[in-house]
Amino acid sequence: MKNPVVSPLPGARAGRDPARAIKRGPRSMTPEAVAATQRERLHDALVHTVAEKGWANARVSDICAAAGVTRPAFYALFAGKEDAFLDTYRHGTGVVLRLMDEAYASAGDWRSGARAALKVLLDVLASVPAFATMAIVEIDAAGPLARRERTELLGRFARFFAEAPDVPDGLVDAVVGGIYSAIYGHVCAGRVAALPELLPTLGYFMMAPFVGRDAAAAELVERPAGERVVAPCATLDTGEVFH
Repeated sequence: MKNPVVSPLPGARAGRDPARAIKRGPRSMTPEAVAATQRERLHDALVHTVAEKGWANARVSDICAAAGVTRPAFYALFAGKEDAFLDTYRHGTGVVLRLMDEAYASAGDWRSGARAALKVLLDVLASVPAFATMAIVEIDAAGPLARRERTELLGRFARFFAEAPDVPDGLVDAVVGGIYSAIYGHVCAGRVAALPELLPTLGYFMMAPFVGRDAAAAELVERPAGERVVAPCATLDTGEVFH
């Protein structure tokens, strides 16, 4: 199954991606285009900076330097570091959910759709380790608003169980929480690249409460090779001057 092309996940590119250098001259960009480009670069820079330094040690000046954006330009877009984190998190999780929705909708039934959505989640997070670190682990330190965003995000995953057999209240939340906990453990241990290996086990865990152990055991088969979803990546900064 082929996923649609969407905007890159924050952290998939370097903040100083040369392709997004703002050119000066007669063909200069409109102010709106400049602001949009700076926002994208700051999203990427924030992800890399927070993943590398941790939320507490990541300063606005560090993020600006990684993006090649001035502090006045940063504060023209965001109220501060927390606001920038929330904006980046919302954008990134929106990208992930769109990919999962497409995978789910393309499947022929609920079981295959839910498994396809789970596969996309694991593959996309594995493809951009910095975003996984920022959004899964460092969000714990980013304050109550960030943690509320995470709670709301986990609630949105219920959409992938809407066609599941009738189950007791709270079961979907418990299953989603268990999957998230397993992902958190891998990311926290620095095993982001190994997330796709969780698919058979988490597929079983996800299905067993709804279809029974025997039917869910089919999820333990080896997944086909070469199915990883890879977000577009950027090269490291080459030294080009940004504004």
